[in-house]
Amino acid sequence: MGETTTQAGVSTQTESPISGGYYWFVIIYLVLLSAFGSFVNDMYIPTLPVMCKAFHCSVSTCQLGLTFGMIGLGVGQMLLGPFSDRWGRKPILYIAMVIFAIGAFCSVWSHSIWEFIWWRLVQGFGASGGYFLARTIPADMYQGQHLAKVMALVGAINGFAPASAPVLGGFVSHAIGWRGIFWILFGFSILLLMLAPALKESLPPSRRVQGHFGIAFKNYGYLVKNKRFMVHSLLKGAALGLVFAYVSAAPFIIQDHYHYSQLQFGLFMGFNAIFIAFGATIALTFKPLKRAAVVGAWGIFFICIGQGICLFLVDSVWVYEAWNVCMIFCIGLIFTVSNTLAMNEGRLYAGDASALLGFIGYVFGGIASPVVGLNNVLHSTAITQMAYAVLILVLAHMTKVIPAELEPTFESAGRTGLPKYPKPLSSTKADAPGAAAQVATETVSRASTVTPDASEGNKSIENG
Repeated sequence: MGETTTQAGVSTQTESPISGGYYWFVIIYLVLLSAFGSFVNDMYIPTLPVMCKAFHCSVSTCQLGLTFGMIGLGVGQMLLGPFSDRWGRKPILYIAMVIFAIGAFCSVWSHSIWEFIWWRLVQGFGASGGYFLARTIPADMYQGQHLAKVMALVGAINGFAPASAPVLGGFVSHAIGWRGIFWILFGFSILLLMLAPALKESLPPSRRVQGHFGIAFKNYGYLVKNKRFMVHSLLKGAALGLVFAYVSAAPFIIQDHYHYSQLQFGLFMGFNAIFIAFGATIALTFKPLKRAAVVGAWGIFFICIGQGICLFLVDSVWVYEAWNVCMIFCIGLIFTVSNTLAMNEGRLYAGDASALLGFIGYVFGGIASPVVGLNNVLHSTAITQMAYAVLILVLAHMTKVIPAELEPTFESAGRTGLPKYPKPLSSTKADAPGAAAQVATETVSRASTVTPDASEGNKSIENG
């Protein structure tokens, strides 16, 4: 990975090689990290009806296990993101995997639903490290179209994580009970720990956060004020919320309402999840890339109308399944676009940006999970999915009208030389007071602080 220096003295990365043995090791490891977050929730979903009976609790209470897992995933990313920008990615990876291993081990011995729910919070916090690093590490190493390709490749391959997790969960639960699932998750975290030493640190000391520790957390303020980043992130969050509305309701609809077994439910979910990978891959064929989000959003809108009518009026598992396949494909389109554009806008604070992106997604998901279990699960699911579909459509059109941004700079991010921040923060060595003063003194335009190669790289995202 090389570096170039802009007129303002800010270091930016040049494109890194996208071939070779280590490249494929990184891709595989990123897939495992990202899949880890999916396995934490998706693998035990087939057991939710069984757990309701085992713990003698309501559907909505049992679904709080999903919600608390998502709270842990969201809050963990918000806390660990700034730490990773300060200490590097690998120390956070080690810490997160150890925390998850503890949570998974202890959840096996839960004697009540509430004890289990609290250990789910710990699991979510630990899994969050791997989940946001799967987005952060590519942003450290790549930009422009290369970043889009890596994100799409990881997303496409990782489509098999939610595909295989319910199937595997159904097999394991059928064979040895729901506790066996958490033994497997414990083993997964140990495997990631064993492979971690071969992963090179992607954030060199020269690009880490310097100065007072609180500065790292202030980056969230800059990201929240970045309209481009927030629109793309909210689009990803709304799409993830729709996924969790579907995932949380599916076991009760397919197993309890339509009377299929855990294993059969896993096969339904596995087949559907493959279409996330298909959609993520197809998104790269759209020019410009963001057009895929608009197409996906309109598709989701009409699909949710159709599925809502069927959930109220048509009692057929095959009609329900057909609508799910189409909806999941459209969500795959949106995931590639929103992940790529959001991380490109927030790449100056890659760890914080990835953490905030994940947190927003799990806020939407955490709300959806218990809501679909209220009263009649068929009707609650239809209403919840329709609400998310409308929100996705609005945000996709907001993404469409956002003009193409060149390589983000500390000035364009609201960091240096602007009246709103008269005393620039020395967040990184590249953004030290000297560099900040130079930017403020020169008063150059945003475009003039961009290297030609970087500018072209970001234009290529907009052009597909």
